[in-house]
Amino acid sequence: MKRRGALATLGGIAAALTLSARAQKASTPVIGFLGGASHDQYVERLRAFREGLKDAGYIEGQNVAIEYRWAEGKTERLPALAAELVRHQVTVIVAAGGSASALAAKAATSSIPIVFGTGVDPKEAGLVTSLNRPGGNVTGVTSLNVDIAPKRLELMHELLPSVTIFGVLVDPTNAAVADAALRGMQEAARMFKLRLHVLEATPERDFDGVFATLAQLHAGGLIIGPFSFFVARTEQLAALTLRHAVPAIYESRRFVTAGGLLSYGANETEYYGLVGSYTGRILKGERPGDLPVQQSTKFQLLINLKTARVLGITIPPSLLARADEVIQ
Repeated sequence: MKRRGALATLGGIAAALTLSARAQKASTPVIGFLGGASHDQYVERLRAFREGLKDAGYIEGQNVAIEYRWAEGKTERLPALAAELVRHQVTVIVAAGGSASALAAKAATSSIPIVFGTGVDPKEAGLVTSLNRPGGNVTGVTSLNVDIAPKRLELMHELLPSVTIFGVLVDPTNAAVADAALRGMQEAARMFKLRLHVLEATPERDFDGVFATLAQLHAGGLIIGPFSFFVARTEQLAALTLRHAVPAIYESRRFVTAGGLLSYGANETEYYGLVGSYTGRILKGERPGDLPVQQSTKFQLLINLKTARVLGITIPPSLLARADEVIQ
């Protein structure tokens, strides 16, 4: 009898522990992470995002879980992936694939909190009605990578003052970003008396034709627009600019470390750290509608001197002095 009683007691303890573990698992918040490219392209961004989460008291695998969904640079996949996260009943959605992912998440739910990371003005994009008090279930961080597109043209003009014809690469499937980036660059081109040729690339119309057209136009340089499709193919674009001997600038540091000539864009460590911090604050109970949209304030200029030598370009001392990082 005593043995049976002891076994019953042990069984009861085991059952209680199992129920406790299940309850703890059920109470663990789940972040739905909606990325525009692939995991490989988000390694540095995820590191910064997790640091922001950690600062807010959350560590993946300990007191928070993350469900990842990757669009692999195909914007048309984002609505289905966002709907999948909603069906999964995640606690908060992090729309980290630019304005397209944020709009997809917003269309998928009006109740689950959404934290976006975007390069456009969130108010102009229709994500929020006010930057100071967004209202609703959406807030986030803007890098202004689209707004600083004219600065990339200015940097290329400073680097190549004798060049008067530049190509601008856009993804026409993301019309809002394309229109905003081109509007600013066209104004800058008029000021510097430059000619811009808009070149388009999509998953169905890839890059080979772009570089053939650049040669036909006798374009002396290329400005690559801030699109998720291009993020997913940063290394490929860097390799093509080298193969075709085209001086080019892009927003991402990875472009330069992969062999591209220049990059100028938001400091991704700061940018995604802010996204992680906001996500943590919402997990703690703050309402997204009460959290003002934050703006990334740090921008980085990177120069690949090795690529410059291959292309036969001398970097002006004034440009080198302003660089945040120079790759020899």
